[in-house]
Amino acid sequence: MKNSFRKLFLLAAISACASIVNAQLPNEKFGKPSSMEWDFVGWGDATDAEAIILCKTMNVTYQLSDQMFNNNISDSDLSTNNLMDYGKNEIDDSSILVKYEVRLRTKILKPDGAKHANIDITYFSNEDGTKIISDEVSDMKIRVFTKNEKGKVEKRNVNTASFAEERVDDNYKVIHVVVPDVEAGSIIEYQYNITSPRPVFLYDWVFQESVPTVHTKCDIEIPAFLQFNMNVPINKLIKSSVEAGRLTYDANRPDLKKGKTCVTNHYKIVGDYIRPEDEEIANFTSRITTPNVTLPAYLPEGSTHLKIK
Repeated sequence: MKNSFRKLFLLAAISACASIVNAQLPNEKFGKPSSMEWDFVGWGDATDAEAIILCKTMNVTYQLSDQMFNNNISDSDLSTNNLMDYGKNEIDDSSILVKYEVRLRTKILKPDGAKHANIDITYFSNEDGTKIISDEVSDMKIRVFTKNEKGKVEKRNVNTASFAEERVDDNYKVIHVVVPDVEAGSIIEYQYNITSPRPVFLYDWVFQESVPTVHTKCDIEIPAFLQFNMNVPINKLIKSSVEAGRLTYDANRPDLKKGKTCVTNHYKIVGDYIRPEDEEIANFTSRITTPNVTLPAYLPEGSTHLKIK
């Protein structure tokens, strides 16, 4: 009878744990932690962690703009040799920007976990002495949420101007984000944007961290004329999807009644309840397969070249 009761209790505990994992996820809206996030202290073995990542997201999209080529050709110089080039609209790599929106929410569970409030932001910055190509980090906001003795939520903004920046090699810099005065129970929100002039490069996305991660998502909308191989982790904790989309651009040009559009491939890769000790979960990576970016702005309906490898 005792063994049967023990088995029944164990099954009930496993079922309850599974239902919690399936039912409770942090919201992706930043600015106000949910009641679930205030109460959440982990799951299974993850309750022993010093800190926990509640939510971590990266949204990526492309900003396109047509460039006018050969518009300096005068009418008198037109010939059968250059007629097709006159006033031609093309998209080249100088008119494509990649826009990243990164959001992160971390909860400190134990006093020793305060160190996990500090993060590093690595971004591309090449200086070879003749030409500087650099991604731009902007709109950085860091907030610390705590509850006072009466249970009221208090919010504190962190001064981001004091963060130290370090060059780690010829191609990358790191912003060292240091968040002072955090304690067990504090929730820290980080948000920043990266604008990159390198359309053939996408940052990798890390799903597995040194502390448990409740929810992480990578959402990418890529113009279909850019040919990438996308390597998505094959793991039961990771779900991925791709569908056709459409990106509007040049919406503010006075000579256009409405913005132009191009076909995109829209990727969503989501991971939930990932622990550091879980079987290794690879990063999400992407690699350009066609380095020449000077391509026509208009493609046949439904054109696509991307695939999940």
